[in-house]
Amino acid sequence: MLVHGGAWAIPDEVVEAHLNGVCAAAAAGFDLLEAGGSCLDGVEAAVVTMEDDEAFDAGRGSFLNMDGRVQLDACMMDGATLRAGGVGCVERIRNPIRAAKKILTDSPHVYFVGEGAERFAEEHGIGLCANSDLIIPREIERLREAKQQGYLKMPDEFGPMRSHDTVGAVALDREGNIAAATSTGGTLNKAPGRVGDSSLIGCGCYADNLSAAVSTTGWGEPMMKLVLSKWTADRVEQGLFPQDAAQRALYYLKSRLNGHGGIILLDRRGRIGIAHNTPRMAWAMHSADSISCGIKFEA
Repeated sequence: MLVHGGAWAIPDEVVEAHLNGVCAAAAAGFDLLEAGGSCLDGVEAAVVTMEDDEAFDAGRGSFLNMDGRVQLDACMMDGATLRAGGVGCVERIRNPIRAAKKILTDSPHVYFVGEGAERFAEEHGIGLCANSDLIIPREIERLREAKQQGYLKMPDEFGPMRSHDTVGAVALDREGNIAAATSTGGTLNKAPGRVGDSSLIGCGCYADNLSAAVSTTGWGEPMMKLVLSKWTADRVEQGLFPQDAAQRALYYLKSRLNGHGGIILLDRRGRIGIAHNTPRMAWAMHSADSISCGIKFEA
């Protein structure tokens, strides 16, 4: 089980919260895998743990959009079948990754947005909440400061110093199958209706047993343009070691579009890749042999 909890200049004062969060998420996912659960169950448990943790930009505590509302995106993909489920711009689902999984398992469709996604979730046993339940005082103040500073006019609006706490997980189960999941609240002060890479297949989330399971975090628009998760998985299928593929993906992102962020990936042999081109990235790995957590990763 490998998870990430954001790639940016994570300040010293919140490093502990990020470390605790990713460690708890990796443990939650691995516990299910160890008990015989599927890779889908594992990534769901890991991501739900981070959606429920206000340290991250996912679920409760996410960034607010221009209208002062939380809009959430999430995706899950099954490497064995290539089935996937995604939701975009949902405002009343506390754990959007649960809705994404339900779409994957119970719907002939792949992607639902807005009210349609919320309706599907409710019809399939996922309770809805008020949008206000997802908003915390820290984010109200953060949005106020951003508007006061003319956030959208700032040259580093999407820079690596800006918070990018999207969360994600990849897992390998006892059957040798892999899965990936990603969840986010998007960017601070974003335009209502904006969807980033996190919930889009091949952009912020991808899984194929023939290659790798991949989840990204960071500035979404460049990742979308490069279909970065699928690009990275393809390199593994072509024979590149996952760590090399991760590093090459971040070089590709930077050189082509001056993009920044982080990436995690895992193949069916249990080989992992972790890379970022930001000052820090929160990550954690849990396996039968070892437990590792960090804010920075050096190859």
